[in-house]
Amino acid sequence: MLGPPAPKLVEKSVHQHKLLSKKGLLERIFSFWFDSLVYNQIWEDPRVDMEALQLDSESRMLTIASGGCNILAYLAQKPRSITAVDINPNHIFLTRLKLAALQALPTHYDFFQFFGFANDEKNIEKYHQHISPRLDDQTRAFWEGKNWFQKLRPRIRYFKKNFYDYAKLGLLLRFAHGLTKVVRKNPSRILGAGSIEEQEQIFNETIAPFFDNKIIKAIGRNPLILFSLGIPPRQYAVMKREMSGDIIDLFRERIKRLTCGFPIEDNYFAWQALGRSYDTRARRAIPDYLKESNYDVLKSHAHRASAIVGNLTGFLRDQPAKSLNRFVFLDSQDWMQPWQIHELWAEVERTGMPGSRIIFRTGAKASPVEEALPKALRQRFKYEMQYSKELHKQDRSAIYGGFHLYVLR
Repeated sequence: MLGPPAPKLVEKSVHQHKLLSKKGLLERIFSFWFDSLVYNQIWEDPRVDMEALQLDSESRMLTIASGGCNILAYLAQKPRSITAVDINPNHIFLTRLKLAALQALPTHYDFFQFFGFANDEKNIEKYHQHISPRLDDQTRAFWEGKNWFQKLRPRIRYFKKNFYDYAKLGLLLRFAHGLTKVVRKNPSRILGAGSIEEQEQIFNETIAPFFDNKIIKAIGRNPLILFSLGIPPRQYAVMKREMSGDIIDLFRERIKRLTCGFPIEDNYFAWQALGRSYDTRARRAIPDYLKESNYDVLKSHAHRASAIVGNLTGFLRDQPAKSLNRFVFLDSQDWMQPWQIHELWAEVERTGMPGSRIIFRTGAKASPVEEALPKALRQRFKYEMQYSKELHKQDRSAIYGGFHLYVLR
């Protein structure tokens, strides 16, 4: 079941100010923009997640779906169950497509063609022959429904034309790549670098000057641009406040870490940002769920994952006490007001087993949970602050300001 209408879920999560105010207007523009397929892949590093979560065969997980990549990656640890929820049904439809394809396509080659290359006419044939019969009616209707991005052709044709050029994020990256041509820079050169030193050299030559351009600065300071990254007005305001108002410096800092903080041959996040593709030749800079070494385990455990439309707190209210032990909240805490965080973590305390591990990321460095929870509830959770900082340094996506791990006492 889909649950409540998606626009209402988004509105309840985002609308926090009156319509006739600047903040209220931005919130409503964001909720309208977000009511679509925003992410074509998830932007949280699953390796960091799995180290923090310590997944095993007894793990009962609740996570936000987003692009669905990490849910499949978690299956490599053979958890007991994974439930993915999302207020955006488009992301649920993508997650269900990935799970169905993992189970239905005959070989790893077929699966990699579909989500690794994602640009072959044969993918459409494979969809109709193998995947479509496994989908529920709503998911099938979404992928076979017509969309103006494809000139009123079915959305499944994204996988004929390079899926990673589509969704709001793909469109934003295409726009950004177009701007690099205007300023006559080619940051994709980094993808051929042979060392971090060479990556830094190319960054200084091609990307750093990009942020000094007056046109780029004007565009970058417009919060509407960040809506395609799924950054709501509340999160944008916190990030801007941390940088004393100059959001451009924050962009420069995080893009440098994304492109220079890790070896490029292993960082598929940088490949997506710079090339809107994965390293399909060497196949090192690809998500873990696409690696052949993980394929058999993922395929045999895919039935343990499910995806539903809903919000975290609403889902948890319907669950029995002490029924879950792993929670992945992505950056949702940045979306919430303190009272909403309080409500969510009260449900985590009720539904979580002793020793439950909870992770999330934030646009800024600080954890909003520290101030949002009343003392008695806050004391039920141990904040692994130092360990969280160490894990944050390992996150190859590099777009967040903080990574946070809490453990239910």
